[in-house]
Amino acid sequence: MSNLSLEQINKYKEDGYIAPINVLSKDEANEIREEIERIEKDWPNELEGLGRNYIHLISPIFDKVSHNPKILDAVESIIGKNILVCGTTLFIKNPQEKGFVSFHQDAKYIGLEPHNWVTAWLAVTDANEENGCMRMWKGSHKEDLKFHNQKFDENNLLTRGQTVENVPINETTPVILKAGQLSLHHPKIVHGSGLNKSKDRRIGFVIQSYIGSNVDQVLGKIYVQQARGNDTFRYHEHVKRPTELMNNHDIATRKKANEELSKIFYSGSKKIGKY
Repeated sequence: MSNLSLEQINKYKEDGYIAPINVLSKDEANEIREEIERIEKDWPNELEGLGRNYIHLISPIFDKVSHNPKILDAVESIIGKNILVCGTTLFIKNPQEKGFVSFHQDAKYIGLEPHNWVTAWLAVTDANEENGCMRMWKGSHKEDLKFHNQKFDENNLLTRGQTVENVPINETTPVILKAGQLSLHHPKIVHGSGLNKSKDRRIGFVIQSYIGSNVDQVLGKIYVQQARGNDTFRYHEHVKRPTELMNNHDIATRKKANEELSKIFYSGSKKIGKY
């Protein structure tokens, strides 16, 4: 068991996130990168736009990561033993591209209530200040959800370009991770990330999110997998774990899941972004 220590749990409660947590070896992280690049080569466009979501439904390698016992032990320390995998997202910043993530709170548009859930961010490549790692505004999760301006900036990797304005950058902390390391963050913490100024890709695989079985989707429908314990509330549709890469049935399930997710992300919005 690699549950979080009491010190780590207290730090999470105080700061709103905990990092780094050692999960995978560098070789295991590299296997994930190779899977991404294989899909990009053999199934072009499959990981673009909405396709960056729910990759764990079409790839056994990503599925295995989502059900990794070390990650689940840490998550259990925060949300309890009834754990559902609710969704996953790839955040890829290629060198020379202008991709960034504006400061935002995950809980703002995602419709998961109550907030008994946690986002896990796995570094597939090293994440540092040069290549645009996340920055966390410690303690901001203790306040109410903030106003988000919807900018729809074409380089913003978020759906609506949702932005919390006037975040004091000097009060934010970089989350520096080696490939294979993980961070866990609270639904309400304000966080974002800047440009990749390095010569290599910066890749993050995000389980967004692990939810407790008591968490409902108040804006729409989601497809979940049982990671641990039991689904005591049965709010969501359960789907099977994939046994092969890009199986036609799994692709069809993923397409439905992404269509429903898009409705959630753009609920109440007059405009649709590319994600």
